[in-house]
Amino acid sequence: MPSSNAACEDFADHFMGKINAIRSNISSMQYTDLNRPPALSLPEETLGSFVLVDAEMLGRVVSQVNTTTCLLDPIPTSLFKTFYGFFESELLNIVNCSLQTGVFPSACKTAVVRPLLKKSQLDPKNLDNYRPVSNLPFLSKIIEKSVATQLHEFLNAQKILEKYQSGFRKSHSTETALLKIVNDLRLNYDSQKLSVLVLLDLSAAFDTVDHQILLDRLSSLVGLSGNVLKWFYSYLTDRHFYVSMDMCSSGIHEISCGVPQGSILGPILFNLYMLPLGEVIRRHGVDFHSYADDTQLYIAVSPDDLEPVNTLLNCILDIKLWM
Repeated sequence: MPSSNAACEDFADHFMGKINAIRSNISSMQYTDLNRPPALSLPEETLGSFVLVDAEMLGRVVSQVNTTTCLLDPIPTSLFKTFYGFFESELLNIVNCSLQTGVFPSACKTAVVRPLLKKSQLDPKNLDNYRPVSNLPFLSKIIEKSVATQLHEFLNAQKILEKYQSGFRKSHSTETALLKIVNDLRLNYDSQKLSVLVLLDLSAAFDTVDHQILLDRLSSLVGLSGNVLKWFYSYLTDRHFYVSMDMCSSGIHEISCGVPQGSILGPILFNLYMLPLGEVIRRHGVDFHSYADDTQLYIAVSPDDLEPVNTLLNCILDIKLWM
C-alpha cells in the first residue's frame, strides 16, 4: 500500500474501530451474577511504595533493555547506551523522580504504530490483514524496567501469579506450557482415557483491557496501594498513538483502553488482569494451561462416560460470561 498521510489516518481509524467494535459488543451483553469474578484473597502484604534506584541498578536496567530506537527518541538507542555514563546522574534523577512522585512522564506516553502485514501472501490493500506494531521511547522502557523488577519481586514473594500461566514469567515459556499439557494428555492415555482439548483465543486481548477493571485488580487482588497504585494509574491514562509509514504519519489519537503494546509492563499487567480466570475454570474441575491470552482447557473422558464433556461445555459458557 502506498504511503501517505491519508493512508496512515485510514490505518489509525481502522485499528481504533476494531477495538471500539469489540468493546461495544462486550458492553452490550447482559451482566449477571455469573459474570462476577470469584473471590480471591488479598495478599497479606501490600506494595505501597517503590525503592529508589541506585546507579548500579540503573546500569543493569539500561544494559538489559533492547536497543530498539523509536522515532520519538532524540538520538539512536545504540548511541545512548555508548555515552550512558556521561548523563547517568540525570537519568537516575528522572527515574527516581517518577518512582517517588507516582507520576509517569507524559513525554513517554505516546506510541508510534507501524502497520505490519500479518503474512506476505495476504492482500496488502485489505486493512484487516495488518497488525499494529507499537514502538515506545527508550526512556519509557528504562522507567518501566525499573518498576517491573520490583513488581516481579513482590508478585513472586506473595505467590500472586496464576500457577498455570506460562506467559512472560521467569523459568516459564511456550516450551514449558507444551511439556505440561502433553504430559497430562499422555497420562490420560496411559489410564486408557480419551482427552478432549479446547483452545480459547481472544480478539485483540491486550488492546481491549479496561483500565478501571485493571486498576481494581491491582488494588484488590494484587495488593498495590499508595504511590505504587498512583504510578500505575498515571502510567495507564492519558496515552496516545499515531501511525507512521515511511515519512508519512497520521494525526495523534487518544488511547482509552488496553495495556501499552511494545511495553515492558504490558504483558505482566495483562496476566494480572486475567487473574480470576483460573478460579472460574477451577470451580468446574477442568484442567487448563495458559500462555498470555491463549488458554487450553482439557479433560479426560472414559469411552462409556461422556458426562465430563458436559462439564467442559458448562465451563466454556461460564468463561464466556465472565469474559
